[in-house]
Amino acid sequence: MNIDQYLPVLLFILVGMGVGVVPLVLGYVLGPNRPDAAKNSPYECGFEAFEDARMKFDVRYYLVAILFILFDLEIAFLLPWAVALRDVGGAGFAAVLIFLTVLVVGFVYEWKKGALDWD
Repeated sequence: MNIDQYLPVLLFILVGMGVGVVPLVLGYVLGPNRPDAAKNSPYECGFEAFEDARMKFDVRYYLVAILFILFDLEIAFLLPWAVALRDVGGAGFAAVLIFLTVLVVGFVYEWKKGALDWD
């Protein structure tokens, strides 16, 4: 094993870490540090909070986010298939039909269960 082959990779990693760490250290060392009561308070907007900042989110927001990710990934899988449609042949076409069928069945199930209703 020749170590000279790994020298550019090591140099790249060190430069990348330096680009990330050096500005942080310089800002910490050279930046002004004048804390006062207003800067150390949790809210720096000029008045005290009316209520607790932590509040519950409705589960439907998470469900919509998960469905968005699911269908976004669907497009990420379909785009390469569409580009290589001539090369994948009948087996690739059948696999995509099965994939889309599973997604549509899941979407219809969510719809029928009322998970997408905002009442």
